[in-house]
Amino acid sequence: MAQIDLVMPKMGESIMEATILKWVKNVGDSVEADETILEIATDKVDSEVPSPVSGVISQIMFQVDDVVEIGKVIAIIATEGEAIVKTEAPSAVPQTSSNGHNVSEPAQLVNQPVPQVSNVVAPMVNVPVSQPASGGGRFYSPLVKNIALKENISIQELDAIPGSGLNGRLTKNDILTFISNRHSNAGNSVVHTATTVQNPVVQQVTQQQVAQPQVVQQVKAAPKASTSNAADGNVEIVEMDRMRRLIADHMVMSKRTSPHVTSFVEVDVTDIVEWRNSVKVDFQKKYGEKITYTPIFIEATVKALNDFPMVNVSLGADNTIIVKKDLNIGMAAALPSGNLIVPVIKNADRLNLMGLTKTVNDLANRARLNKLKPEEIQGGTFTITNVGTFGNVMGTPIINQPQVAILAVGAIRKKPAVLETEFGDVIAVRHMMFLSLSYDHRVVDGFLGGSFLRKIGDYLEAFDKTRSI
Repeated sequence: MAQIDLVMPKMGESIMEATILKWVKNVGDSVEADETILEIATDKVDSEVPSPVSGVISQIMFQVDDVVEIGKVIAIIATEGEAIVKTEAPSAVPQTSSNGHNVSEPAQLVNQPVPQVSNVVAPMVNVPVSQPASGGGRFYSPLVKNIALKENISIQELDAIPGSGLNGRLTKNDILTFISNRHSNAGNSVVHTATTVQNPVVQQVTQQQVAQPQVVQQVKAAPKASTSNAADGNVEIVEMDRMRRLIADHMVMSKRTSPHVTSFVEVDVTDIVEWRNSVKVDFQKKYGEKITYTPIFIEATVKALNDFPMVNVSLGADNTIIVKKDLNIGMAAALPSGNLIVPVIKNADRLNLMGLTKTVNDLANRARLNKLKPEEIQGGTFTITNVGTFGNVMGTPIINQPQVAILAVGAIRKKPAVLETEFGDVIAVRHMMFLSLSYDHRVVDGFLGGSFLRKIGDYLEAFDKTRSI
């Protein structure tokens, strides 16, 4: 009938690529609509990609550990009655004869009815026959093999490189890091073995170094400088996992993109603390949900965003400002791994306190279990992070691009405070909390950012402690 393209889905704003973790289905496998075909991962979340139709997997375009851009075709599904292309998978270890020629025959294209297709994997990349092959049975993707071939990396060196991919597989980042470290340490050996080294890459470097004595002197001094992988002293080197590396890239990009400014206010939340303490038991009995401070903070923030809509924006092309009409609040949640994820409460202004509580609890619980859906971590227009959960009194958070502001709420602490009464000023013990707002000074100036932050504080301090549930 037809062949349907399965494309890499968009997993969130500012996310332009995803890593393939696992193919659940192979070429020739039948799939039902909404059945999982593969598992993917970004810096935000791991997710399953379902089939949009019922049919048979006709082609698979990428392998495990490949990084694929959003919108690219990753597989083709043949619907019922459609003949599919059957191809032989490339061998992980190409067979060669003694004269160096490839003894395997090219894959033949065979048209067969869908029920007769055998379970095979389509080839992903044309791999040169002279590439290194693993003698220890370790799997290497064609991309890794091609890089190893170009850099003249032996199979012994490949087998010794630790892999950060699924089941210890060697990823593109692993081999590029190894190459970078090897080249940085090659200078010293180049100077002393210029006449005996056989590696053509090193020979080329050697000839250049000999022609430029001043460069050789610099290379000799290079080993004195410490590298990022130095292990001097009593240390332990822990490699970043995939999510942490991607988060790091996103944070660096945000700082480079937006000139960050942070403002602070201190807020008296005594009425909120006393109200929550008085209703939390009845609230849970009535609604089956534990009420935390987060829904109350979100409620006040949404009110302030309605008062200051120019904070709920993003910066578009040609210096345009995109004003978001929806109030979608992201809330930073910590994962058991120590990484962070930001599920989004869509249209938070349309939810009452009970609705916010239920949504916050549901998203937080599923975030910890890594069960969030892709659409639940995208579309945010403003983000709140609770640094108080770590015992911190304040913070200077980094903006979650392409948003222009992020609110941090600090720990609630009992402190002596001056109260104005009809009988004069008095000192009393109050529950106090710092709020901090980091904002993009390209579009949010100090007056707007400071006024918006103060407004959030005003709404919190005006909380009605006689409020019913």
